[in-house]
Amino acid sequence: MTDALVAGRKAIQSYQWEEAVRSLEEADKDTRLDPEDLVVLGDAYWWVGQPDSAIKSLERAFSAYLAGGRHVDAALAGTRLAYYAMRRSATPVAMGWISRVEHLLADQPESESHAWLALLNLAKTFLAEHDLDATLTTADEVIELAQRLKLPGVQALAMSFKGTALIQMGNLGEGTKLVDEATVVAISQGSDLHAASNVYCNTIWACSTIGDYDRAQVWTDEAERWMANYSVGGYTGVCQVHRAELKRLHGSWPEAEEFARNACVDLERFHLLDAVGFAHYEIGETRRRMGDVAAAQKAFAKADEYGYRPEPGASLLLLDKGDVAEAAVSIEAALGRRGDSQSSVALVRGHLLPAQVEIAIRVGDLKTASAATEELEHMAGEVVGKWWSASALTSRGQLQAAEGSTDAAIKTLDRAWRIWQEVEFPYESARARATLGKARIDSGDERGGLLDLEAARSTFRRLGARGELKNIAGHLGEDNAPEERDRVTRVFMFTDIVTSTDLIGLIGDTAWESLLEWHDRTLRETFARHDGEVVKHTGDGFLVTFDSARPAIDCAVMVQRTLADHRKQNGFAPPVRIGLHLAEATRMGADYAGQGVHAAARIGAIGDEEDIVVSNSVIEAAGQIPYRISEGREVALKGIKGDVLIHDLAWK
Repeated sequence: MTDALVAGRKAIQSYQWEEAVRSLEEADKDTRLDPEDLVVLGDAYWWVGQPDSAIKSLERAFSAYLAGGRHVDAALAGTRLAYYAMRRSATPVAMGWISRVEHLLADQPESESHAWLALLNLAKTFLAEHDLDATLTTADEVIELAQRLKLPGVQALAMSFKGTALIQMGNLGEGTKLVDEATVVAISQGSDLHAASNVYCNTIWACSTIGDYDRAQVWTDEAERWMANYSVGGYTGVCQVHRAELKRLHGSWPEAEEFARNACVDLERFHLLDAVGFAHYEIGETRRRMGDVAAAQKAFAKADEYGYRPEPGASLLLLDKGDVAEAAVSIEAALGRRGDSQSSVALVRGHLLPAQVEIAIRVGDLKTASAATEELEHMAGEVVGKWWSASALTSRGQLQAAEGSTDAAIKTLDRAWRIWQEVEFPYESARARATLGKARIDSGDERGGLLDLEAARSTFRRLGARGELKNIAGHLGEDNAPEERDRVTRVFMFTDIVTSTDLIGLIGDTAWESLLEWHDRTLRETFARHDGEVVKHTGDGFLVTFDSARPAIDCAVMVQRTLADHRKQNGFAPPVRIGLHLAEATRMGADYAGQGVHAAARIGAIGDEEDIVVSNSVIEAAGQIPYRISEGREVALKGIKGDVLIHDLAWK
């Protein structure tokens, strides 16, 4: 046994996946690895983000087992290959492997391979065939088999599938209890890491489906803690999508978008294509709320491309664009599609019904709005959770206002916005309160209505909900002017990789793309941490805005320090220069224009690599800061009248 092989096996036991890959690859060069080591090498490849290499290693293990007449072991490797194919949506490949495994196990005594094959067939019954009754029966059989063979990973997954099936059938009490228990089994009894990761995904999905977002937050945090303990990669992308959803609902939109975009990168790298569509949907829904119609439409199209129906966002986007009749057709089609599937009964419909109520009211179809509201209210009576009660109250209040029952609408909407506020969903709360304000005005209480509208406007401004601000402008006696007249004051940050063209020539296109991917992800995470809003991505740089000066300065410093740390630890990171300028500009949707933006761009171009150049307007607005700044110097900026006072900020 070589030293490299010993080191590789030791690294596997301590979850040091990168070290395991290096050592086992070295051992494989000296002496071809046996199939057992090829299997664990495949796992190591997976967890370091090399899924293609993981598949090749498992295929080699399968062939080696088969050549040695070890059909049961070959079948076990085949079940993992079938699983990988399922995750990358290669259904024919997955079915081919399942069939191959079935033939290999036909005359073999009961084993772990039989249990994993049974689990794959359970997954096919639940996820592909959507047969919930068969799922319950099969799940019980798999659970009994797993318990008999002492396989906690298989047991936990089968329990998780059964629990989610029960939830979809409307048995929330038993279903959620079983899902929770499955998660505990997965993480407390030495389960296979793949199994435990998938159980976590099912659990968090179930929480979101039933509208229990507090519970979803708890399990998401727990999942990330567990993954960090085992250095588990890949599935963090799935958790990032759910975290993006939670951030969006709680009003942290820039951060939500960054989580979702980072998730897209991770999920695509690991070929977890069944979750990529959900990530793009979250980007689209965040952008829709910001009023960025073009970006939302693009993201929804990407979600659909990956097989995720972008609803209700796509229908609401049509409504935002003024395509009211088309929006009504779209949401009706979405409800029809979801209703056709046995696995998508009441709960999934429930997430679409508020959109149908809103759209039907705009069309003038109060009959449809009433039916949808009644269905939603029935569900709110069956499902315990403030999301459901707040949604039902909001829809009922909207309908009452449309029917002219303003007194009833006022009482209903006043309850609705307060519940939304209690669960800290500011966008939903502000929308309900805006409708309440309009109802008060219609009832003759103009003063009370204006107070509600002003409170809603304050929230919309903080969130950056451009469309909602335009919708209530007229009711507040404001000129409902086009967005190009909307003047705002922001701190503008421009980042730029210095000599990027030279770097491409030096390291080549492939290495450059990998480096740029890391650069973009790292900077986006830093922007989100400081509440920066990414306005544009220019290829090798960003335009970012901040509401105030101090977070912008702190963000710039963190960017440079993060890059410096990476250079120290890994030998290289791209040299970046940063410019900051506080100015008034014109906001048009999600973009900005005006002399202030041009000045910020020119300031950003002044610096050299690793520089942070800051205009005096930023320094004055920031107050006391813990960084040294240079003496100011006046510079002439192309296209800008008069000199501008700038400083160099020392961040090291």
